Amino acid sequence: MEKNILKNKKRNNSTLFLILFAILFAGLVGGAFVSRGGMNPVVDVVSNEPVEMTFSDVLRRAGEIKTMKIRDNVATGQLNDGTKYNAVITYNPELLEKLSSGGTVVSIDVSKGWVDYLGTWVPILMGLFFIWWIFRGLRGGAGGLSRTLMGQNPTKIVTGKPKTTFKDVAGIDSEKQELAEVVDFLRDKSKFAAVGARVPRGVLLAGEPGTGKTLLARAIAGEANVPFFAASGSDFSGIIVGLGVAKIKEIFEMAKRNAPCLLFIDEIDAIGQRRSQNSFNDQDREQTLNQLLIEMDGFSNETGIIVIGATNRPDMLDPALLRPGRFDRQVHIDLPDMAGRKAILELHAKKIKMHEDVNLGDLARGTTGCSGADLENLLNEAALHAVRTGHKMVAPDDIEEARDKLIMGPRKIRKMRPEDIKLTAYHEAGHAFVSVHYADVTDPIHKATIIPRGRALGMVQHLPIDDKVSMSIAEVRADLAVAMAGRAAEEVFFGADKITTGAESDIAMATRLARRSITTAGLSNKIGLVAINQAQTFGARVPLENASEKTAEMVDGEIKSWLADAYRDAVKILTKNKATVKKLAEELLKRETLTGEEILEIVGKKTTKKTTVKKAKVAKK
Repeated sequence: MEKNILKNKKRNNSTLFLILFAILFAGLVGGAFVSRGGMNPVVDVVSNEPVEMTFSDVLRRAGEIKTMKIRDNVATGQLNDGTKYNAVITYNPELLEKLSSGGTVVSIDVSKGWVDYLGTWVPILMGLFFIWWIFRGLRGGAGGLSRTLMGQNPTKIVTGKPKTTFKDVAGIDSEKQELAEVVDFLRDKSKFAAVGARVPRGVLLAGEPGTGKTLLARAIAGEANVPFFAASGSDFSGIIVGLGVAKIKEIFEMAKRNAPCLLFIDEIDAIGQRRSQNSFNDQDREQTLNQLLIEMDGFSNETGIIVIGATNRPDMLDPALLRPGRFDRQVHIDLPDMAGRKAILELHAKKIKMHEDVNLGDLARGTTGCSGADLENLLNEAALHAVRTGHKMVAPDDIEEARDKLIMGPRKIRKMRPEDIKLTAYHEAGHAFVSVHYADVTDPIHKATIIPRGRALGMVQHLPIDDKVSMSIAEVRADLAVAMAGRAAEEVFFGADKITTGAESDIAMATRLARRSITTAGLSNKIGLVAINQAQTFGARVPLENASEKTAEMVDGEIKSWLADAYRDAVKILTKNKATVKKLAEELLKRETLTGEEILEIVGKKTTKKTTVKKAKVAKK
């Protein structure tokens, strides 16, 4: 009710100002119109209509003019024969002297009417009224200027209370346990006061986009059954200095009236960025941040408000905002692991008609690195594909199509030359065969395809058995060999002069893996157990930040050596099994897509027991 009254008051004040402004503007325009001669105040309606004369006519018939009355640039009068006239002239002393010498009675009207006075005073009145309006808002503080200049309330009060609970949030069980104390405090704070415990006044949720920060904040309010206030950090910035401070005051005043409650500020880094001595051009943001600091832990501490902030960049926030007493607790929401992805998929699958053959466990295995939002979008894309293909329920084919679209991009209809299609098939067959060769240390192969998607002409996909937290040097070497196998297959089957640019992404991925293993993981005997940080600069090369030029050259040489060894290893494996790889490529040309089981059947082996010795030789460096 209070919000509606405030909104109506804002609307009435704005309407009154617009009406007054329109009246004053109309007067100004009217005055200007009269001054241009659009109105003729001297008209004799009794006699005949006056003759319209131009300035040239006045000059030519100067001797025939008996009287002339001039007002601004409009001349009226009477000719010697009694005819009245109107004329628009230009003020010229020589013309007036010529008319007077010819016997014309000339008079100049310098009087001002009410329209002239209105045109003079309108700009002054408008300026005074605007100054009064501004000072009235400044005297009103948060209740004056903010309610007049904000345009709209930055807070979004949910009608009633959020219905979202912890049951609607999956895949982040540890984070939910971390926030259980906040829910208990909002439900009953007396048991905390009895022990003397202070519940965190603020909780900062940090994590990758799409991990469920906003959903988790709503779930806390719904679980505690308290009002939920939501705003974005950009809502507190404006073109008028001091507006952000007023908005901060208002949203906290509204929250205090509804305490205990939850105040959620999304993308808080928009106003909470780290302050510096050279930020004089951004004083409004700093004033807004100062007001937020005061409201969170100022003179009145026991407000019953718990502030939850969300950001993707916690490293950008000011230290004063993160200290105990403000954001006491920081909860980092990681991308879901395999069990979390399966729980998220099961939660969203309840809203979709799924075929019984759909295996959400396999889907969770094949979506490593996907956030909760990505998984929800994947199931939605699968449902859309099912509708397009006329399926009554979402089938495994729909899931596979949606997964390929999420990972590789939409399917491309490209007119490719037969030789390019053949080369792509051998390229992917090389990846697939070397992956099978190292099956005991690499992830199981899921499928190989030569259907173009996104920028890729084909791809070999793997399904990890479980989530990896680290990689052994044998796994790194095997992954490098698999990555270089596509280029190796092009050379083995078509010759060194027929290699293409199709291995561009493979080489880039292998280079990143080798550089990270050498510079940060200490897996190179030549470089040793030294962490060489990478300087993250925008729009420039990434140098070795804490390394000498000699060390940088050694790192570059070691990376080239690792990739060269992996390439030689892949060439050796493919050359030794050339007939089998050719058979695999021919099947790819026929079917376009082969599953992992079909690839193993063509290769003719389920496991590779001899690869352990081979990898041990590769791992020596």
